[in-house]
Amino acid sequence: MLPIGPLMIEHRLIERMISIIRKELGRMKTSMQSDPVFIDTIVDFIRTYADHCHHGKEENILFRELKKKDLSAEHKSIMDELIEEHIWGRKTTRRLAEANKQYSKGDIEALSIIMECMSLLADFYPKHIEKEDKHFFLPVMSYFTREEKDLMLQEGFSFDQTLIHEKYKEIIHLAEGT
Repeated sequence: MLPIGPLMIEHRLIERMISIIRKELGRMKTSMQSDPVFIDTIVDFIRTYADHCHHGKEENILFRELKKKDLSAEHKSIMDELIEEHIWGRKTTRRLAEANKQYSKGDIEALSIIMECMSLLADFYPKHIEKEDKHFFLPVMSYFTREEKDLMLQEGFSFDQTLIHEKYKEIIHLAEGT
């Protein structure tokens, strides 16, 4: 398996969450109400799975290794765009989380920000995923030897094994107030 295999599989799960976000957004537009617990679930999924797990492997393994290679101008440009898109996704998710907190405290005006952020994320991820799947992942594999690909794949598996431990250590750290 190529090191991009797990990343592409992860894209399918992210796409499923995007479908759920779109359905929830439709429900919210009809009812003009939000479900703060459900929004927290969306935020947790994006932060933990899409960003920390998925983008973490892209940035900390694949992109790190690509930066060591003599990339074509096109591939370097796409990689830079992808990094900027990851940053944008984090900022938008942070806005969603903050608006959800405000809404939970009774600020009805925050509903429009929640819906805007959900809409932006639902529009963003399919385009971002298509760029990676169809225009970047496969072409950049040509920069690596078989051994380098195998090492990245193994590093990705190791990365995944530590993820849940990091998440719950952070939860305890926050709960303890340290």
